[in-house]
Amino acid sequence: MWHDATGANNVAELALLRGGRPDRPLFDCDDGRTFTFTQFWDMAGRFAALFLKHGAKPGDRIAVQVDKSVEALGLFWACARSGLVYLPLNTAYTPAELAYFLGDADPFALIIAPAKRDKITTPAKVWTLDDVGAGSLCAESATLDSHIPAPQSDWNTLLAILYTSGTTGRSKGAMLSHGNLASNALALIEAWQFTARDRLIHALPVYHTHGLFVATNTVLLSGGQMLFRRKFDAEDVLRQMPRATCLMGVPTFYTRLLQHEGLTKEATAHMRLFVSGSAPLLAETHNDFRARTGHAILERYGMTETSMNTSNPYEGDRRAGTVGKPLPHVDLRITNPTNHKPLKSETDGMIELKGPNIFQGYWRNPQKTKEEFTGDGWFITGDLGRISKDGYLTISGRAKDLVISGGFNVYPKEVELLIDALPGVVESAVFGLPHPDFGEAVTAALVLEKGAMLTELQVISSVKPSLAAFKCPKRVLILPELPRNAMGKVQKAQLRQTYSSLYQV
Repeated sequence: MWHDATGANNVAELALLRGGRPDRPLFDCDDGRTFTFTQFWDMAGRFAALFLKHGAKPGDRIAVQVDKSVEALGLFWACARSGLVYLPLNTAYTPAELAYFLGDADPFALIIAPAKRDKITTPAKVWTLDDVGAGSLCAESATLDSHIPAPQSDWNTLLAILYTSGTTGRSKGAMLSHGNLASNALALIEAWQFTARDRLIHALPVYHTHGLFVATNTVLLSGGQMLFRRKFDAEDVLRQMPRATCLMGVPTFYTRLLQHEGLTKEATAHMRLFVSGSAPLLAETHNDFRARTGHAILERYGMTETSMNTSNPYEGDRRAGTVGKPLPHVDLRITNPTNHKPLKSETDGMIELKGPNIFQGYWRNPQKTKEEFTGDGWFITGDLGRISKDGYLTISGRAKDLVISGGFNVYPKEVELLIDALPGVVESAVFGLPHPDFGEAVTAALVLEKGAMLTELQVISSVKPSLAAFKCPKRVLILPELPRNAMGKVQKAQLRQTYSSLYQV
């Protein structure tokens, strides 16, 4: 089990020991509200008290599908303070998609946006919350005592379940412990030199590991502050830079900043760090941003199951196209995918990991958990890469055809099943292609029955109501046949190569 040198027993105790000054704003919000550490902590305590009052027990799940707000983050810390398990869900999920997660996780409670309340049927207790703190959650917890009993949690206690996608089957719930999340936040604080003087522009969503854990926990556990934005807007972010020190974003943030004439060396002079992750950053974006601002974007590599694994150096060469070296206390090796034997440098192979950041396994899926670890305890990421002679990791592909669009995982099978069910479709293949804004764009290729007249727009409009927006194909290619190998398997790699420039401007 991982241990923290301060003597804290769980992440809530660690936050109290390392958090910022109690009376200093922790969150400075774009809606005009501010929250000190004390106000935020008390709010989390009241949320926890509400759940406990209604019978929640340690280990119960609290599912959350709400718009971004400080209160949404307060729900995570309510779980950390009370032994409950936080379950964030993408706000883009449709009611049909949400039903799967609720059925699989069997939560004690669901916190949902007021506008969606009547569309959901669940045996869980339900409270509502909007993006400015209105709803039954805050109303019912407002008068409760925020001083709740300390939970009997340790670093190995389950704290969060984040659902991740694969290339086949349903999403899987990655189980993350107090120790997983705390160790990773402290490693990032060390690697990126965060201090109480930092002010982070937080424009990421908070149902994803990047905005929920990487950005928030790094700032909170270093005693810093957040300029909290409900969504990314390039002009707004540029306005915040003179009073900020850091920005964490996905490649889309940087491509849109580059489109704004206000992005200059003068505009970014007060900033010390720009971080990019969740999707591949094109070398062109890295080089253009450096030319315009003088800042080299720091790219890193993480996963839902592990949080962050590697990072380009804070001090040193931040190489475009690479994701740097392993973070403190994280071990990484490149192996032969068939036998897991380590390979020499400059050789492509499977990326495998060990460290205190590695998740506990998949929720209620011990067989899948067993399959994802080697006999000697290394986590098999499914990503392919190579390490240079001086230790930099380059991601060279994915063993499975996962698509990462705008930082979100899309597994092709779900989209293919919807397309294949359309009248006139013989078969389809869904894959990702490089996109200057989204990192990768979901793309579909399909074959029609003889005489069928289905168009690209008709396919997209037909599947759109059943999919979160980030899963919907940006383009549909209608082909006479799909490329196959000698065994008859569709060759998605060939499709990616053939249409690699489809989204180039």
